[in-house]
Amino acid sequence: MNLNSGLAIAAMVGAIVLTATAGDVLLASSMRKVGDLDRIKEARGLAGAIWAVVREGRFLGGVAFMALSFFSLLFSLSHADVSLIAPAAGSLTFVSNAVAARWVLHENVDRRRWLAAVLVCCGVALLKH
Repeated sequence: MNLNSGLAIAAMVGAIVLTATAGDVLLASSMRKVGDLDRIKEARGLAGAIWAVVREGRFLGGVAFMALSFFSLLFSLSHADVSLIAPAAGSLTFVSNAVAARWVLHENVDRRRWLAAVLVCCGVALLKH
């Protein structure tokens, strides 16, 4: 497979976006479950706050997905132009995070953010051509 083809570049960007979004969602979910770190730190000290975060399984999963995202980015940058990979991955991650925030984390994503996501998609389409 030619790693400079449109399909390969789309797959590389897709891998970055999916792993980054999974990492973001898992990290956000775990931190919500852990709760207020300031309170934990007051009650159990810094080591207790660190332990509260690290023992949360979703946190470790989020870190693993963020690491996969980073290495996917490194792989992509070794095969395609940074002027395409970085903006496409960053902007599409913004869009996928908005979708995940709404449907996975049940956050209130207002119209302004949805409009921004649509405009980001238009910008990515312009990058491709």
